[in-house]
Amino acid sequence: MIIKSLTLHNFRVFRGSHKIDLAPREDRTISGETIQQRPIVLFGGLNGAGKTSILTAIRLALYGRLAFDQFYTQQDYIQHLAALVHNGVSAVQRPEEASVELCFTYNKDGVESEFTVIRSWKRGKKDRLMLLQDGVAKEELNYDQCQGFLNELIPHGIADLFFFDGEKIAELAEDESGKVLQTAVRRLLGLDLVSKLRSDLIIYLKRMEANSLSRQQQKRLETLEKESAEYAKQAEHFRFEADVRAAAIELLTADIKKYETQLAAEGGAFALTKAQEQQRVDALLKEKELLEKQIRHEMETSLPLALAPTTLAGLLEQLSIEASLKQTRHFTNELTQFLQALQGQMAFQSKEAGKIAAEAIKDKLDAYLADKPQGDIKLDISEREYGVIEQLITHDSQHARSRFDTARARLQEVEQALDQAAANIARAPEDDQLIGLFETLRALDKKRQGEIQQYKALLEEARQALNKQLNAARDIQKLHDKERDQFTDNSAQKNAREAIKLLEEYSEVLTLARVKKLEQAFAQAYHKLARKEDLQIQARINPESFDVELIDEHGSAISRKLLSAGEKQIYAIAILEALAKTSGRQLPVIIDTPLGRLDSHHRDKLIEHYFPFASHQVVLLSTDTEVDQRYFAGALQDDISHAYQIHFDSLTKCSFLKDGYFWQQKEAS
Repeated sequence: MIIKSLTLHNFRVFRGSHKIDLAPREDRTISGETIQQRPIVLFGGLNGAGKTSILTAIRLALYGRLAFDQFYTQQDYIQHLAALVHNGVSAVQRPEEASVELCFTYNKDGVESEFTVIRSWKRGKKDRLMLLQDGVAKEELNYDQCQGFLNELIPHGIADLFFFDGEKIAELAEDESGKVLQTAVRRLLGLDLVSKLRSDLIIYLKRMEANSLSRQQQKRLETLEKESAEYAKQAEHFRFEADVRAAAIELLTADIKKYETQLAAEGGAFALTKAQEQQRVDALLKEKELLEKQIRHEMETSLPLALAPTTLAGLLEQLSIEASLKQTRHFTNELTQFLQALQGQMAFQSKEAGKIAAEAIKDKLDAYLADKPQGDIKLDISEREYGVIEQLITHDSQHARSRFDTARARLQEVEQALDQAAANIARAPEDDQLIGLFETLRALDKKRQGEIQQYKALLEEARQALNKQLNAARDIQKLHDKERDQFTDNSAQKNAREAIKLLEEYSEVLTLARVKKLEQAFAQAYHKLARKEDLQIQARINPESFDVELIDEHGSAISRKLLSAGEKQIYAIAILEALAKTSGRQLPVIIDTPLGRLDSHHRDKLIEHYFPFASHQVVLLSTDTEVDQRYFAGALQDDISHAYQIHFDSLTKCSFLKDGYFWQQKEAS
């Protein structure tokens, strides 16, 4: 396949018609003999100039609605097409229609033909599709048939691996399921044709067996097949509607997030908690009132006794001394009265002996009393009163102080919380200022809940329809199995059954062989593009899941998640080159932002070992910092067929193309 030209008409930043020659040009000797093919067509443009528009236009021309990654309903697709029409500087200058035209050659069934695809549309209208083969319009094909024809020529799953954004291609390295690579391998390596042939043979056998059934059995089989087809149609319808609901849910979720962000920016976060803050304030005020009451109670009881510890300690000391004085005096009085009574009752030999005895007792008593406290009794309280005072000062007042400190600390926390809550309430706008946003959010959320319920209901409907289809398929198979047991095979049916078995074996053998070849091609491609320290890395491809494992020199698997963005891009490009080489398909390679994520070492590798050999036609859409002056005038000079520079006029908001590249333009001027 060779893309000969692309014509843009009022497409995105390109106003009017712009026809771009994309066919690689050849260098020739004087005698006219070809000596070198230059495969690269280079586009240079600054960010926003329109490089991606060229890739988008090619994909749109070929695939229509499938050209976009995001799922679009028909109405969404129409709206997206309207957004692709050039806007112009003003509404007066804004065109109402646009088109893309792609002309390419393609070898179909051994015959090379020139195809022209013209896709045009108006704002708010469905696109129109025209297909010409060798200049003759294929008027017998309607829109869907034209699109189906293009899908057969260049399957969408294959083109994704040849027409890609360099910054997004690393997604292939991050595909854990292996589905992207599995689809590509089966289509590129021809394995899907084997599966299709096997399915066709199975259909042939079922038709032959159906012809041998009795009239009643044929009628039953016909009914079951109609039911199965109807259930399959219903399941597909329900799944499609469920996908539409899922897309609507995503859009509603995005709208809800947008309004929630707006609400937060306008103080909505405080408004949403305003009622809660008010309830919190009420609870805090009640707690504050109780704490203040508790503090007043403590101050009215034992707390003041804890406020003068030195004075009260002196008081207790004085009371203790007076208690000792009282005990001493009481003891002295009792002892004196006892001695007097004892002296009167006892008879001494002489008065002198009695006197000496009394003086000895008195001396002992004075010596005993000398160590006892001395002084006057000033307060003169009872022992019970002294015990009460001591309890109040040493125990009750301390417990009261502890309860007071705890209550006072909590009161401070409550007052700080009240201040914060009051500030939050003050920040919250009045309800009438945000009522519109609240109502919008409620309406969107209600609508989203409704869509979610419908989505679940549609999935359930699809599941039930699939179950019914499965039951019908089982009944059909039972009829065929029953007839097969009773029917003597003819040679055609025997050959068909044997062919099915052979195809199954052939598919396994072919898969293993192609996978082995793909592993070898990947190793060669990767070694050309990787750094020296990565040259020992090999690839191991699972022939069933087609998942790719990177293996280091020690035989250990390397997690692709650990690769850098540049390493993932190198890995993915190596996979793409390996697929292209293994498949033998001759498709152009179109790369937007080819070197964006790569370091200088990886860039040199791609420039020298990939771009010149990626395909017979390579279209690069680059900025001046990717394919720079060094690459343009050096490594790629002999491989560039021709170049364009995309200029964006900020006054007219339009882009146009000039022959030549950035520095080539400067030198020419």
